[in-house]
Amino acid sequence: MKCPAECYTPSKSPYRGLPDLEYPFHDRECLVTACGRLCLHRKKINISTVLAGQRLGVKEVDDGIWLISFMPYDLGYFDLEQGTLSP
Repeated sequence: MKCPAECYTPSKSPYRGLPDLEYPFHDRECLVTACGRLCLHRKKINISTVLAGQRLGVKEVDDGIWLISFMPYDLGYFDLEQGTLSP
């Protein structure tokens, strides 16, 4: 049985990262901080450190309810009054 290092071959194409993300149908774009937070109307929303440095789309869908999206994926709804993020 071979170990993984014996089967591995490096890719010929280098990884260039994600393209610049744009959210044309959202109200604003926000940058996730290094500690994994998003700042919206002076409220700090814990998202994930996995998304640190990435831009997220934010759209108000109801009074005080904001939809947060990453690329084509909706991460959840943030309620400004309660300060909660729900999937």
